[in-house]
Amino acid sequence: MADQNCLIANDWICGEYLRTRGQELSDATLQHVGITLGSVAIGLLVAFPLALLARRWRAVAGPVLGLTTILYTVPSLAMFSLLVPVFGLSVAVVVTGLVLYSLTILVRNILAGLASVPEEAREAARGMGYGPVRLLFGVELPLALPALMAGLRIATVSTVSLTTVGAIIGYGGLGNLIYEGMHSYFKAQVLTASVLCVALAVVADVVLLLVQRLLTPWTRTKRRAKSAALRPAAEVAA
Repeated sequence: MADQNCLIANDWICGEYLRTRGQELSDATLQHVGITLGSVAIGLLVAFPLALLARRWRAVAGPVLGLTTILYTVPSLAMFSLLVPVFGLSVAVVVTGLVLYSLTILVRNILAGLASVPEEAREAARGMGYGPVRLLFGVELPLALPALMAGLRIATVSTVSLTTVGAIIGYGGLGNLIYEGMHSYFKAQVLTASVLCVALAVVADVVLLLVQRLLTPWTRTKRRAKSAALRPAAEVAA
């Protein structure tokens, strides 16, 4: 009875809401995750060749970086509104908008990662007979992974947040519940959906961080070596 009273009293925290709207929350969460994963994956597929073009031809770098930066400054409501005449009221509007927003982060971090690769590593690989493609995928990309993964983490967390704006056309995942709850002043729905959205962002960031550590074990070795080198100096100073 107390749980039912929280719905009647319109409390922010209400166990009865979780019990009775579990399916609705699950569907919204799955839609949110699907839109986020699809947008980030497509964004990465688009950003990678753009970054390679920008690195290969300096004349292309300026327009690519400039255009992606301009797209990132367009307000999300305006972006989705501009895409509706092209795609109609569909999930493609949200995914396309999120892909465009992710490009500036991903392209810049891919370029930064590739630029951080030591020239000595490239020269050594060429001396071993590596061609351009093998050099890129066998040497440069593995060494550029820390910067690339950092950009991917930022883009993913940003996409989780921006997906909620898709509620204006009915494809916002948890944003749909937040939008509806705000209009009806349904406190438990707004708070629950908001907390789940934040939780998704945190989980995505932690998962990508773990993936980064698994793919770049040499970074942990470097940190341990640096700590070991600093320890004797600290002991002497003490």
